[in-house]
Amino acid sequence: MNRPTTTDYLHLHFLVLIWGFTAILGVLISVSALTLVVYRTLLAAIGLGILLFVQKKMVPVSGPDRLKLLATGLVIALHWALFFEAARTANVSVCLAGMATGSLWTSLLEPLFFRRRLRAVEVILGVVVMTGLYLIFRFEIDRAAGLVMAVFSAMLASIFTIINSQFTRRYPPMVITFYEMSGAFGSSLLFLGLYLASGSEKPTALWPQPTDWLWISILAFVCTVYAYSASVWLMRKFSAFAVNLTVNLEPVYGIMLAWLFFGDRERMTTGFYAGTLIILLAVLVYPALNRRMGKNKNYSIQ
Repeated sequence: MNRPTTTDYLHLHFLVLIWGFTAILGVLISVSALTLVVYRTLLAAIGLGILLFVQKKMVPVSGPDRLKLLATGLVIALHWALFFEAARTANVSVCLAGMATGSLWTSLLEPLFFRRRLRAVEVILGVVVMTGLYLIFRFEIDRAAGLVMAVFSAMLASIFTIINSQFTRRYPPMVITFYEMSGAFGSSLLFLGLYLASGSEKPTALWPQPTDWLWISILAFVCTVYAYSASVWLMRKFSAFAVNLTVNLEPVYGIMLAWLFFGDRERMTTGFYAGTLIILLAVLVYPALNRRMGKNKNYSIQ
């Protein structure tokens, strides 16, 4: 592994800043959260497909695995739909505070997938995270619905992270993401069709405004295709531990960006910041403890 330079460190933090920007884009774009997922996944799948074709990195995937990857896309579609809806129902800060529980969800769900015992440190840190969530609920009760959506979105993110940890042993991450984005597009389009059939949304609300296309393009090509491809490249220089530790700063960057974009709308109570700080401390401590125990890190889609 080549030793990372200062430019590499700045590049990694820039990628985390981009991922923190996605919740803001979800608020700025006028179409519904589900419609937004349809556009994002369609453009991301196209972008990744072109990238794989140009770089000649597409590899054969077995039929059963292809179906599993497409099905995993369903989980990703639900994750993003809840993520964007949480940012709109509450605000960006509350959404990102809920999403900060993702690493701890992974630590709690892994034993179920791999049939191992839950570690004491995971239980303790889980209790610490619940304490932080309690503080946020107590002081931001009017935004509780958005926080619940964000926490469930984080749970879904941890599920496909665990699933992907199995596939990366057989296929390149970019190929995995291409199939999952394709599956996410197909499933979100199906959900949207059912939603329209129920009469809950008018077809005229599906077409983005002119400025929306700029934000959607940034979301799909910059926040998904570019950021993902660049993160894969940086993994050649950084350890998985260093990358995961830096990615845990995403809520911090996102909340700071939300202040810049939305001002007083993102101003929260002292209880919210105390609860968020508790969650972040638990999330930042967990990788360090995990590293001491020698546990492998999982690959995930941001």
